[in-house]
Amino acid sequence: MGLIISMVNQKGGVGKTTTTVNLAAYVATAGKKVLLIDIDPQGNASVGFGIDREKIEGCIYNLLIDNAPVADLLQKSSISNLDILPATSRLAGAEVELVSQPDRENRLKNALMEVKENYDFVFIDCPPSLNLLTVNALTASDEVIIPIQCEYYALEGISQLMRTLELVRENLNPMLKVGGIILTMHDARTILSNQVVEEARKYFGKKVFETMIPRNVRLAEAPSFGQPIVFYDPGSSGATAYEKLTREVLENDAI
Repeated sequence: MGLIISMVNQKGGVGKTTTTVNLAAYVATAGKKVLLIDIDPQGNASVGFGIDREKIEGCIYNLLIDNAPVADLLQKSSISNLDILPATSRLAGAEVELVSQPDRENRLKNALMEVKENYDFVFIDCPPSLNLLTVNALTASDEVIIPIQCEYYALEGISQLMRTLELVRENLNPMLKVGGIILTMHDARTILSNQVVEEARKYFGKKVFETMIPRNVRLAEAPSFGQPIVFYDPGSSGATAYEKLTREVLENDAI
């Protein structure tokens, strides 16, 4: 049974998509069967694997609105055991269209029933907002991983996110748990970065992964080449960090 993990933070620019893409890639290269779901209208996770969104006929929009089967929408990635359920700009309209759909919060969960047995891990890249798309992801998930950037206002909005998770637990998915907090864009040379680390560890305790993701130019460049960092520059500090993080995630979930 595949473990379904949503990457969620309503703040943009926290390294959410970078983490989803690279964690999925490293978990797949470790030999696990992985499905990456892009439920962000920006579709950056799809682009991060070199998918040309203009050439895609069906995307997650068709699943949420038209009840298209997952199997009809999957794209192969450059890693043989990693499939992608992509997003295109059409998804931007899904938020409004979902409002009138029956059982609107469970559309993704119901659709994944047919395929989650085929995967060890399902990673969902959520939009940077707490909207119906994100709620669909949370309702379908076993756990969430929250990336937090080591910058000003890092923890701002986290209490709102925690309230949303609590509401989803109370009303839609009582089994949802916080699987971990990832500290991203860490710069050990700055006092600010280290203060954020301290604050996050005080607030979340053992939920914070030991591995921190550094600020790294190669990580920022990789998506424009349509490659996860494991292929683009496996020797970079960003690659080393995601490789270590993957080991932590795999140990945590012991699949």
